[in-house]
Order: sequence, then C-alpha cells, then structure tokens
Amino acid sequence: MKRDHAWSGRKMSGRCRINYTNLFLESVAMAVSNNEDFPESLYSTYKPLLFSLAYRMLGSVMDAEDIVHESFLALRKTGWEHVGNIRAYLCKIVTNRCLDHLRSSANKRELYPGPWLPEPLVGEAGSVGEENDPLQSYVHKESLATAYMLLLQQLSYVERAVFLLREALQYDYDEIADIVGKSSVNCRQIYHRAKRSLGSRASAAVEGSPPASAASAAPARLVEQFVRALANADVDQLMNTLTADATLMMDSGGKVLAPPSAVVGSRRIATFLALLPAKFPPLDYRLTEVNGQPGIVVRTQGQTIAVTSFRMENGRIADVYVVVNPDKLRHVPVT
Repeated sequence: MKRDHAWSGRKMSGRCRINYTNLFLESVAMAVSNNEDFPESLYSTYKPLLFSLAYRMLGSVMDAEDIVHESFLALRKTGWEHVGNIRAYLCKIVTNRCLDHLRSSANKRELYPGPWLPEPLVGEAGSVGEENDPLQSYVHKESLATAYMLLLQQLSYVERAVFLLREALQYDYDEIADIVGKSSVNCRQIYHRAKRSLGSRASAAVEGSPPASAASAAPARLVEQFVRALANADVDQLMNTLTADATLMMDSGGKVLAPPSAVVGSRRIATFLALLPAKFPPLDYRLTEVNGQPGIVVRTQGQTIAVTSFRMENGRIADVYVVVNPDKLRHVPVT
C-alpha cells in the first residue's frame, strides 16, 4: 500500500507516511556522533538490521529501540576501530541483551492479563530497513506479520535467537555458536528443532498476506471492506469479510475494558465489533500498514486508541489482532 486512508463514517481522505523508529534512533545517532572518531555510516548501516533483530526477539518496539541504543553506546565505549567484525559484534550484543531482557521479564509475561500481542509496527515495511540491508528480504516477507510474530514468541528464547540469526541473517552455525555461547552442533540442532516446531503453522500464519512491496491489492481491499462495515456498524457486512471460525484477540494489558480471552466465530466477532462505535466519540479509521501488512489505526479526539492487524485465509479474514493497551501505543504518532 502506498497510501494511508482515513475513514470518518463513509469518508476517506488524507495521506500519511509514518517512520517513527527514526524519531528515537536519531537521538542515538546524535549521542554516538559526539565521538568525532565514530563513523556515522556505521550507525546508518547497522541500525535497521539491529532493530529488526531485536523487535523480532522481543515483540516490543520500545524495548528494541532501547537495546539498539545501548548496543551502539557499547560499541563506542569499546572503540569501533578495535572490533574486527562490527556486524557480528553488534548482533552479539543485541542478541544477548534481548535474551537477558526476556529472562528478566519472564514472570511479567506469565502474569500478563488477557491475550498478549506484539507492539504494532505502524507504517511502511520499508521504513524498517534499507534495500541493501541483509534483513530487507526478511522484512519485506511475511516475517513481520503479527501471526508470524506470535509464532516466534512460542519458541524458547534461545530457539528464537538461533532461528532468527540463521533464517534472517544467514549466519553460519559457527558464528551463531559464538553469539549464543553454544557449540555449532548444538546450534544446528536448535535451529532444526525450531523450524520443525513452526512447521506448517508458519505458512498458515502468512497465507494471503503478501508483503506490501508486492503491491497485491486484494488484502487491502478486504481490509477496506472491513473498515467500511465497522464504521457503519454493519454486522452482516462484517461477517462477509470473516471466515466462519475467525478469531479476535484484543490486547488491553488490563488497562482498558476488553474481552479476557479470544472471541471465536464470525457472528460473535461482528456483533462485538459493531457495538464499539456507539461507545466512543466519533472514530477515525486510518488504513495503513501494520507489521508490513494492510491494517488499521483507530483514533478519537486526537488519540490513538487501537491498532488492528489481520491474518487472511482463502480471501477472508481468519484472525483479527487488536492492540488497545495504551502502553503499547505510545510510540504510534498522532498525525
């Protein structure tokens, strides 16, 4: 999708390009550049790769940004000129800091109230990386899709790290072993175990959701139809966009009222969603890209209150993912 569209009732207007990750990361560049000997090109070259890796590991935009920040500061402190392979060095820092973060926050995740969803990446997939970035093909594939991100979260922390380093970055097993502190034979076994674990579910997670760069209009039209029906509180039309056994997951973090578990079935989902517009002031539905796929940002009275993404199946919506936890929406700009 090249445009973002705003729905207000039946109207569609406006255009918006969102590239929020740079807002935080540019401040890192300023801190790094305070060292006159630190080449700015290092930052611009490795920033997209490191953020992509950290985000997939954590499912959190803000935590990923923090870890990228810390990694560049660590490189500056070490002295980049003393590092033989800067890419490997930075990836090792990021991976291990992600593992440390996941372990330290494991209890918090276990106690998370209701469904958990990754923080949404709002904007064009291309804003995450550059064309020559080693992760770019992975970024433009379906690996950013919410359904795929949820699968990654089901892997153990080490499995996730090994899988991403091998699948996304094409690291060899000796390099991965050095990063995660295990033998290359063990890393090979971990990778194949993770790949088997994902199996056919990985394909199902991205079915019908081609990367935005593929310019496939079908998913975008389906989401537009969904938004039109939602704006008009039309239960029948909402049902027409959903598979019969569709699932709705709403991540509130216990901060706002939301179903405590998944809502299953097209009629139940449509009935629930059709009630929402009447409970809020006038809502603005903006069609944009969420995790590299057609999605929706919902705003009211100048605030973002929800970000929605989807999984498609056989030309219909099979899963609806709605993030309403305000803590997970702070990074989404209001434009």
